[in-house]
Amino acid sequence: MDFGFSKEEERLRQEVREFCKKEVTPQLIEEDEREAGFGPYVWDFFRKLGARGWLTPDWPEEYGGLGSPYMDKFIIMDEVTRAVGGWRILLTVGASMVGPAILEYGNEEQRRRLLPPIARGEVEYTLGYTESQAGSDLASLELRAAGPAGEVFAEERDDYYLMNGRKIFNTAAHYAQFHWLGARTDWENPKKHQGISVFVVDLRSPGITICPMRTMSDLMTNEVIYEDVKVPKENLIGQKNRGFYQIMTALDYERVTPSGGLYHLFEEMLTYVKETEFNGKPLARDPIVRHRLAQLAIEISSARLLDWRVAWMINSGTVPNYQSAMSKAYSAELIQRIYNTWVDMMGLFGQLQPSSKWAPVNGRIERQHRRSVIESIYRGTNEIMRVIIAARGLGLPRE
Repeated sequence: MDFGFSKEEERLRQEVREFCKKEVTPQLIEEDEREAGFGPYVWDFFRKLGARGWLTPDWPEEYGGLGSPYMDKFIIMDEVTRAVGGWRILLTVGASMVGPAILEYGNEEQRRRLLPPIARGEVEYTLGYTESQAGSDLASLELRAAGPAGEVFAEERDDYYLMNGRKIFNTAAHYAQFHWLGARTDWENPKKHQGISVFVVDLRSPGITICPMRTMSDLMTNEVIYEDVKVPKENLIGQKNRGFYQIMTALDYERVTPSGGLYHLFEEMLTYVKETEFNGKPLARDPIVRHRLAQLAIEISSARLLDWRVAWMINSGTVPNYQSAMSKAYSAELIQRIYNTWVDMMGLFGQLQPSSKWAPVNGRIERQHRRSVIESIYRGTNEIMRVIIAARGLGLPRE
């Protein structure tokens, strides 16, 4: 692993940084922080990235990419998240998770039909994994893909599957166009993970109902209900009943976490402690504050090395199985520590929401502090990450 950038990579980094200085506006940052989703400013920003080929630079040119190494994509992600202040904005479902899975498992017709709109920044996907009884244990999902007669197992008749069931925590469903759906297509196989298939579903299909769900952090997520939804057979991705393995591959890419957003947060913290006084002295002169900030600086540097190791592995053609779990678990808990530290430094003022004129930093930190709870839950809980690290990384027995 190299610990520096080549001249070409450094040139790209500077180009992206200049682009962000021009295109990352306060309105874009506010929209991303408020909903962590796509509003008019984010859509416009994504189309500008797509026009440059920067959403999917590592994809082949025939599918809308630039044919560049994966490291170029990670540099772009790192710089954009550093400019915006959050990593979610470029970890889109379509470009970062669904697209790589379609490239690997889809057929040629699916690649040419589904990938270019993602690369242009015109469409987004939402993940259809979680059910009320199947969160971390995806092998237990039960949304049924059946033939027209409504059998509880998949029977291929005519040219479609019939879907019934519901998915929860579909975060992007209120602005996405497509569902990356995991559905059970075999109820007879005792090995549950071998009875799941993956489909691309148009969310405008008759029989789909999207029900909004608000979280404790005011973020919007959704429940998606399927009632006799006909999904064309051509939208089955890869082999039938092999979807569990495709989902696992997509999750490995989903857990790639650029550290640029962490540096943005840390720089804001430094500005805050330098400009804020307590008992007539800047917080920056408090030895406890200085110690905690120094500790965070060390941990952010550690997260950066984990992140870039994952990027280097993907760039080398290796799927970062347990390494991405290491990066995800460490970064998720680090984000929580950053916000815990920030709220502690603010004292009781740290509990004030954006509606209060007394709220420091316009109340953004209180809001983001609540949102940080989810970091160790979604993209795979940190408990599951530790299981992956133990079993696949350390070779420990499962029991």
